[in-house]
Amino acid sequence: MHTLSSRSHSQVIRLLILAVAIAVIGIQTWMDYQKLPPINLDPLSGGQTSITNRTSRAFDNPAANLTEEELKKHSEANVTFNDVFVSAPSQVNPGLGPLFNNTSCNGCHLRNGRGMPIIGSSTSLKSQLLVRVSLPYGQPEVMGGSVPVPNIGTQIRDHAIYGYQPNAEVNLQWQETEGKYADGASYKLRSPKTTITLPDGKPLPEEVMTSLRLPPPVIGLGLLEAIADKTILDLADPQDKNGDGISGTPNMVWDVEKKATVLGRFGLKANQPNLRQQTAAAYVNDMGITNPVFPDPSGKNDITEEKLVSATFYSQSLTVPARPVAMVNDPTVQKGDRLFHSAGCASCHIQTLKTGKHQLAAISEQTIHPYTDLLLHDMGKGLADNRPDFLASGTEWRTSPLWAIGLTQTVLPYSGFLHDGRARTLEEAILWHGGEAEKSKQAFLNMDKGDRTSLIQFLNSL
Repeated sequence: MHTLSSRSHSQVIRLLILAVAIAVIGIQTWMDYQKLPPINLDPLSGGQTSITNRTSRAFDNPAANLTEEELKKHSEANVTFNDVFVSAPSQVNPGLGPLFNNTSCNGCHLRNGRGMPIIGSSTSLKSQLLVRVSLPYGQPEVMGGSVPVPNIGTQIRDHAIYGYQPNAEVNLQWQETEGKYADGASYKLRSPKTTITLPDGKPLPEEVMTSLRLPPPVIGLGLLEAIADKTILDLADPQDKNGDGISGTPNMVWDVEKKATVLGRFGLKANQPNLRQQTAAAYVNDMGITNPVFPDPSGKNDITEEKLVSATFYSQSLTVPARPVAMVNDPTVQKGDRLFHSAGCASCHIQTLKTGKHQLAAISEQTIHPYTDLLLHDMGKGLADNRPDFLASGTEWRTSPLWAIGLTQTVLPYSGFLHDGRARTLEEAILWHGGEAEKSKQAFLNMDKGDRTSLIQFLNSL
């Protein structure tokens, strides 16, 4: 009969202890997962407006439940969105400039998605990045808004029609830094550095606050407009009363036509109240085209009310693509969903919201999955532009919707993520998070490669 040596006996004991420890960890992990919200198995990100298209044209589709009359209206609005403007006195689309960043809505929002992080003159593409500017003192442009810079305003127009000079020349360079995950894997991040030169060759004065901006996607905006103010305000927790480290704050902005302060929800700092004003502001700021909301000092408009209504309807009636059922049911994607919640990402990127009543019936009363709360959050020094915008501080940004984010570079290769396009991948975008999202970023940094892959695959499934 064989007996174990004392050494062999000790090895067996150690193995038993290790096995028990692994079992305990497994049970604890299972228990932690049980505490998480159920996985979202609804593939219809935009409710009944959703379409099934995951191609490079995924962002080009009207809401699936529009009436025949509304579909015709959307088709006409698509033409409006693609109108290329030129300087007067052209008989077709006159009114461009005299200073501008681009010549059409589609010029910045290519295929209705994010822009590419390019700026300056090009033979094929004009600026898609732009620079917002303001002063830290003086008379605001509108009630509670930013203070314009003399001879520039609140946005640098880096192009001009014949006979005029742009506000300034903007040169963009990228700086790279390196870091490591907890498991030793390395990564690289980049950040932008802009050099702004005035027409007289002098640099932009140091007192001028600047903010580099990338055009966000325009899909699903009508659904976001249809969310009731109360739904958004109920998500706010400016004093962090629940102690979770997340203090979402609403931005309160000036409605030009109502002449009142209202809830902001559009724009990277939620500085626009509705799609009509957002569209009108883009016309006048990005293309120099005056309109019924923002006429010139004499009251003249470069476009008609009908044209403004049409362009607004286009963004209201664009839908978002559904998630493929196969992706939703994929075990790796479901694991990534759990990790997304356990890392705290869902505290700001709210998965499910409901729309209220809207003049466009198709987007009313819909259960949607935009992954946003439309509130402002402090994102830390790394992402700070140090330029306030109404109630938004220099470190705060509105939570960006994540629906269809996995299709970003399918729709437009080389487009970027975050407010200035610095992130080349979703991984880089996560690693730039700080402030209220610091704990979530640290959770990602401490994940092993398999878990990081699962989380990214979940995001790509949206």
